[in-house]
Amino acid sequence: MKKNHPFHLVTKSPWPILLSMNIMTMMLGMIMWLTKKTLMTMITGIMLTTLCSIMWWRDVTRESTFQGMHTKKVIKGIKMGMILFIISEVMFFSSFFWSFFHSSLAPSIEIGMNWPPKSIMSFNPMEIPLLNTIILLSSGTTITWAHHSLINNKLNSSMKSMTITIILGMYFSILQKWEYNQSQFTMSDSVYGSTFFVATGFHGMHVLVGTMFMAVTTLRMKKMHLTNNHHLGLEMSAWYWHFVDVIWLFLYMMIYWWGK
Repeated sequence: MKKNHPFHLVTKSPWPILLSMNIMTMMLGMIMWLTKKTLMTMITGIMLTTLCSIMWWRDVTRESTFQGMHTKKVIKGIKMGMILFIISEVMFFSSFFWSFFHSSLAPSIEIGMNWPPKSIMSFNPMEIPLLNTIILLSSGTTITWAHHSLINNKLNSSMKSMTITIILGMYFSILQKWEYNQSQFTMSDSVYGSTFFVATGFHGMHVLVGTMFMAVTTLRMKKMHLTNNHHLGLEMSAWYWHFVDVIWLFLYMMIYWWGK
């Protein structure tokens, strides 16, 4: 049917309602895991949520790549949505920094009026944290290289640099897990342990999501879904990854280096 407007009026989709129910199942499963130590409900919720997300994003890919629904006006709206999403993520991490500074700038008597608390053996910022900083800054460079290569119609170069970025993201996650294994304090060790693991843990989760985002984008590049003038997926993954980089710089400077 011919349209007389540039907007995309989406067709009826089962994924929003199904995804909301699956997320509810996952959250209830998480509560059951924490209280009754049963994992089955949470695992089922995670699997169903993942499956619905894949199906929904598959439909979005079809609409943009094969049906041509993503006009310039639609792309502008998606970019605005991504900007607002990143702003909401900044607010999310700001709450963790607020909590950290609230406890560290004026340590209470309950933790010995000292920061870090006396019993805490904090990490050396010149070891794994510094290496992870170098890794993430390098990955920010490689994803920018991928973007500019695609703009200049150098598809092979773009795919290679995206692959390097994905490897660096995986390397970061492996080192972060290794660092956690070496930790001499836990999440239950005073306010330091809780703020440290919540802030760095949520950042680690964002790194995993960003790595998967870039992996899907690379697969789409291999299938020739992206062109030099229509590559919104790559741009959004680059924006998200740069956000992850910047948050890590603040985490490194404030929690690892200043808060030591």
